Amino acid sequence: MRNRGMLRRGTAVSAAVLLAATTAAACGGRGDDGGGTASGECEGQQTTGITDSTMKLGGIYPLSGPASAYGDIPKGIKAYFDYVNAEKNGLDGRKVEFVVRDDGYQPPKAVEEARRLVEQEQVFALFQTLGTPSTTATWDYANQRKVPQVFVATGASKFGSDDKHPWTIGWQPNYVSEGRVYAQHLKTEKPEAKVAVLFQNDDFGEDLLGGFKKAIEGSKIKIVQEKSYEVTDPSVEPQMRDLAGSGADVFLNITTPKFGSQALAADAKITDWNPLHILNNVAASVTVLKPVGFENVQGVVSSTYYKDPNDPQWADDAEMKLYKEKMKKYAPGADPAVPYHAFGWAVASSFHKTMDAAECKTREGLRDSVRSLNNVEVPMLLPGVTMQTGEGDGFPIESMQMMEFKDERWSLTGEVIDTRKQFGPVGE
Repeated sequence: MRNRGMLRRGTAVSAAVLLAATTAAACGGRGDDGGGTASGECEGQQTTGITDSTMKLGGIYPLSGPASAYGDIPKGIKAYFDYVNAEKNGLDGRKVEFVVRDDGYQPPKAVEEARRLVEQEQVFALFQTLGTPSTTATWDYANQRKVPQVFVATGASKFGSDDKHPWTIGWQPNYVSEGRVYAQHLKTEKPEAKVAVLFQNDDFGEDLLGGFKKAIEGSKIKIVQEKSYEVTDPSVEPQMRDLAGSGADVFLNITTPKFGSQALAADAKITDWNPLHILNNVAASVTVLKPVGFENVQGVVSSTYYKDPNDPQWADDAEMKLYKEKMKKYAPGADPAVPYHAFGWAVASSFHKTMDAAECKTREGLRDSVRSLNNVEVPMLLPGVTMQTGEGDGFPIESMQMMEFKDERWSLTGEVIDTRKQFGPVGE
């Protein structure tokens, strides 16, 4: 999710940061992060930000700006950590401090906040840098400093396929795989579909659209028109009016929440165009749909991989009951029904499992653990969805299930699609 102008500025700032970091390291000693090292079997590995009783993590989110809807995610994360700190003696006896910074969805600001978290706050790891632009701007710095940047909140495929940044890894299904899921759905439900596409003009939009295009090769599904937008645009209504004249019977909506809501509203307003509306996962929260009016979004389809707190099928689910109970206790001002809170809970639980599996409770141990996950079950993920990584596979989650919006909530349809088995590795 990157604005091109922003990325150039972010890259320039990141390069300056790297120079400063390299200079500090060359001077010898522990560097300006004040870190220590482990002894025993893990001798020499980094222990900055972690002790036998504490662990400090740093997250970077757009709490303000055009993607501020994602600001709900850290509330779910913090509630999970507050719960395990108070009632489970932390993560293996370590109480977690989760420090959240706001980058306003601006890459240069993300670099500033990453530096502050690493060099001043001395965090053990950067946990959840949200967005493709922010993560792109910061991953060189994190890897130069050998700081884990784990479970970044973006599905850009480069964060799982790049072999030059071993300290950075994603969590959610990558956008290429998500595009493949939508292609597979159309091959079954509308095999001669004519598709109009709205996409964010950055790595996020291009990744998902590219995955979709490749997956429809050889079929009778055709893209008849594409329109892009910039994250600085005030509205996507002009693009929607152009797409409405395309003759498409399917609309693929590749947007972040603000623009997803605008596109849904425009689709409802243009009454003489009634395509099947496919909304990508990152904008599929009920908080995006509700302002449009639930009556105007009936039949919209999307995909997911974690449990929806609004779905009654999970009413008696042990993890969902625990989540709702602890959200009310540790985040009383946050509505448990907001799916982004459940996302935060799920990714925090995933981090817990990953740290438990780490042989060394060090930065290197965490780096190695996130890349050797063996079908790890996380209770807030859908049944059949597990975390799996290994050599050459840096994508923890690659399974999704289609869902359709009915009445006032999403309803799961079909079966979980394991894109590894269905389509092969990303890039093929």
